[in-house]
Amino acid sequence: MNNSTFKFTTRESSTNFTTYSIGPLDHLEICMYSISFLVGLPTHSYIIWLIITGTGSRIASEFFMLNLSVCEIANALNCFFFVLSIWFSNFLILRMFLAGFSITGRPLFQSVICVERYLAVVHPVTFLKFKPLRYRVIISIVVWTLTLGSCLCCIYILVLLNSTGYAWFFMLQFVFFLPIQLFCLVAVLIALKRSGPGERGRERKQENHMKRRAFNLILITTVNMVMLYVPILVSALFANLTKKMAKPQNL
Repeated sequence: MNNSTFKFTTRESSTNFTTYSIGPLDHLEICMYSISFLVGLPTHSYIIWLIITGTGSRIASEFFMLNLSVCEIANALNCFFFVLSIWFSNFLILRMFLAGFSITGRPLFQSVICVERYLAVVHPVTFLKFKPLRYRVIISIVVWTLTLGSCLCCIYILVLLNSTGYAWFFMLQFVFFLPIQLFCLVAVLIALKRSGPGERGRERKQENHMKRRAFNLILITTVNMVMLYVPILVSALFANLTKKMAKPQNL
């Protein structure tokens, strides 16, 4: 995902080869997304290989991470097709379809992982109840269904050429997912500061280590989401505001 996604209204979509002029910012975007593709695709492919070739218990415990890596591969392909769509507009529809993995798939799987770590630390009994793989499969199916629905919505917005609707579609999901991750982060931090009654020194160290790992995972996920999506939202809202202010001047 990038702020150039909101510029789809400026490019031709009826020809195979476009005459879209490339400026300095476009060169920077091409470099960034080329690096994202070249780094992201092999990295997440390797993560998937590590999880699949591991033990059965590891596949169950890392099942959401496995799905997130698959989603990240789709995001890496989105970067690749973004570069191609600059010159070949036929890739624009495919790029908009893959954008749904960035808008919905990635933050949704990240939120599911955060909730899973939250339950493991704060509500261990509930976590053990839903620990079997079948529950993770059901949740993943729901997430993938929502993600594919988001992909279709992105294509629909492309057909309407509605950049404002696209910005709101993106922002509403960010506003929904971020509080979930922040809640999990604060709850695990509070649990980390507290010690259970009757805990011995060694048991306390082991439990604190587990809580600290969960806290670090949620913190990294939340910071990653903020760093990726806040600049995009700010640039998109600024672009839409500039567009609205320019309309009266053109009349």
